Amino acid sequence: MSNTFLYPTQEAGRAFINKKINGPVVMLNLLKFRDRADYSDSPGLAPVVPVSGAMAYQAYMEHTMPFLEKSGGAVVFFGNADHFLIGPLDEKWDAVLLIRQNSVDDFIAFASDEAYLSGTGHRTAALEDSRLLPMVETVISKMKL
Repeated sequence: MSNTFLYPTQEAGRAFINKKINGPVVMLNLLKFRDRADYSDSPGLAPVVPVSGAMAYQAYMEHTMPFLEKSGGAVVFFGNADHFLIGPLDEKWDAVLLIRQNSVDDFIAFASDEAYLSGTGHRTAALEDSRLLPMVETVISKMKL
């Protein structure tokens, strides 16, 4: 599949930090799972028997939750998804995940924690494609259009 995304680019990371977001940030994750998890990049994390991408993502989340909670973050929403009601008809996502962090600094501390990073191979094995959109809550009357 062309144009798949599993990791942020340096340019995107730099732009995210340069926005100088103050206060909480919510990360919208769109997730497309592999039919069968691919642990070729992290064979040490591979289960004894092959698993689905969804099962590998569950292992990733089980590994991740203590680090997310330690950083002050929380899962706001996790749910199954499918095709867009408004959007490309041929684009389908398996799941949507909303993560809330108290600040960009907290997110960066979480995302760079070595112990957390030791389990991210489950995420890579699980996902065929993903999107990550940082969002900042705003009051509608103060919206910048």
